[in-house]
Amino acid sequence: MDVICITNRKLSGRDFLEQLKLTAAAKPKYIILREKDMSEEEYLNLAKKALEICQNNGTGLICNSFFNVAEKIGAEGIHLPLAIAETYTGKIKPMGISVHSVDDALKAAKLGADCLIYGHIFTTDCKKGLAPRGVKSLEKVCCSVGIPVYAIGGITPENAALTKTAGAAGVCLMSSLMTAENPKEIIEKIKQI
Repeated sequence: MDVICITNRKLSGRDFLEQLKLTAAAKPKYIILREKDMSEEEYLNLAKKALEICQNNGTGLICNSFFNVAEKIGAEGIHLPLAIAETYTGKIKPMGISVHSVDDALKAAKLGADCLIYGHIFTTDCKKGLAPRGVKSLEKVCCSVGIPVYAIGGITPENAALTKTAGAAGVCLMSSLMTAENPKEIIEKIKQI
């Protein structure tokens, strides 16, 4: 099962670039650099360092939202919220789009998305107080489109198999990889599912 890491430098228990090195060394399919609170210049500086780390470890770097940066540094791809994807005219591929319903998934597929991220599937501290969408809704989204769907939200090695059964191509992990002492252990367990 594929694993995609989504970053959040504010969650990292150690130096963020050190955490990124450990995570990249574990060879997730991609690392999505999702640092939404940065200016474009700050993001560009971080993305250059992240790209070097990813390339040194044979892992693809995807830029989140900052498509100008993705083009500048030659990132492996771009990931966008649906609202931005609807106005995006760039040529970077693959293009992933975040979706929250079957209707969103159908729109994203029409826009030319190469993959979708759907969630949150399970209860997660990142979405405190919001009810999870659950595995049944994930299955509906997976069945509605002919492109890979990645589940996000509260994914663990213990529940990842449920997302695979629902049709997900893989999972996205943020908190667990940003806080893990040993990201490789988590990634390897899920890859084996």
